[in-house]
Amino acid sequence: MLDYDDLLLYWSHLVAEPSIAADLASRFDHVLVDEYQDTNRLQASILLAMKPDGRGLTVVGDDAQSIYSFRGATVRNILDFPGHFDPPAATATLDRNYRSTEPILAVSNAVIGLASERYTKNLWTDKASAQKPRLVTVADEADQARYVVEKVLEAREAGMKLKAQAVLFRAAHHSAALEIELTRRNIPFVKFGGLKFLDSVHVKDVLAVLRWAENPRDRVAGFRVAQLLPGIGPALAGRLLDSVAQDTAPNAIAGFPAPARASEDWPRFIGLMAKLCGCESDWLAEFEMIRRWYEPHLERNHEDAAIRIGDVLQMESIAATYPMCERFLTELTLDPPDATSDESGVPLVDEDYLILSTIHSAKGQKWRNVFVLNGADGCIPSDLGRGSDEEIDEERRLFYVAMTRAKEDLHIVTPRRFYVHNQTHLGDRHVWAQRTRFIPQHLMPSFEAAAWPPVVAPPRRQRRGSRPPRRRSSISRRA
Repeated sequence: MLDYDDLLLYWSHLVAEPSIAADLASRFDHVLVDEYQDTNRLQASILLAMKPDGRGLTVVGDDAQSIYSFRGATVRNILDFPGHFDPPAATATLDRNYRSTEPILAVSNAVIGLASERYTKNLWTDKASAQKPRLVTVADEADQARYVVEKVLEAREAGMKLKAQAVLFRAAHHSAALEIELTRRNIPFVKFGGLKFLDSVHVKDVLAVLRWAENPRDRVAGFRVAQLLPGIGPALAGRLLDSVAQDTAPNAIAGFPAPARASEDWPRFIGLMAKLCGCESDWLAEFEMIRRWYEPHLERNHEDAAIRIGDVLQMESIAATYPMCERFLTELTLDPPDATSDESGVPLVDEDYLILSTIHSAKGQKWRNVFVLNGADGCIPSDLGRGSDEEIDEERRLFYVAMTRAKEDLHIVTPRRFYVHNQTHLGDRHVWAQRTRFIPQHLMPSFEAAAWPPVVAPPRRQRRGSRPPRRRSSISRRA
């Protein structure tokens, strides 16, 4: 009764015995390992024990796409492979690319060429193009979302399906603002590498509180909110909502006999609903009150509360871009589905939808039009991946993988500033961002650099007394 890691471990124990290793090796004339850059040390030791002289052994892989160290893979396996044998193993380079255009490959080659250690190869293609990859600077994550949506729709109007386009990001939460903008604009999308932001349980919880405060007769929202409190199940929540239907929400909640387990939380719940329903404060202050009320319940119900709180804080910063709660809820069309995205699956095959994906989940895929979000230090390379040269090199490879997913058009979007929460000794604040270190200044001529939205020059003022220029007539103008 062995699972996958046990199979590897027992296999390793077997080949540690020379006689057994020789017997196993004699059964195979040829051994081929694919995706060798994604193997771990245990797998490499098994392989070398089975074929210690290297005869009949072939491994295939791309060291530039070794991005799974968090799963135990090591790039050293493929980099050190030839040196395990005497004479060293022969190396054949496969450098023709059938996916991307020449300008995309040129800049991708330049980015990975700055790695501290790699197999030297420069990808080439017959696919010529005059379009350079775009390096777009935007003000913040909200503008980043608007840029992506505008360009995706432009491409769709030009005949490119949504399915032929993808938005890639280093971490799943980087797409939160974009997901909200796509939802607001009613653009269908599927996300790989994490739950959709609006389908996360904690985000749904906060939105339910907002919806119930906006409309106390909303039984769906109220039913969800009531069960956040300890000791309240479906039956008790139903009776509470029946009481709310007969009176104002604050009065009904105040007069409702709270269960013993909810006795400590009940006064805060009454106070929260009284302030929300009484419109005693502005919209953003209300959101902050909801967040502070929800945090203890989140910590009680989820082991990874710290990560989830980060999503709620990000949601709060997005909400700050809306003038009022009603508009925030209306534009998002927040009628929560019964299933989260990991249960509901992808749309039907004949439906069209935009692809959102983490870079790790996008490996092996390709799209005609690709957007890479948050091309800034701190995002890629990630703040968590800057502890050593090896980690920086893997982040560089990750960026390379993202760039080489594009077949025709590549957009790398860099916000100038990010809003961060709960920084030690600094509180909530905006921080200014720098372009990712993987695009140094000497690579800039390989990009089409632009700021978005484009700055429109003001009209030239006429000198006093001068006559305005005559307009040339045209057929369309006369019509």
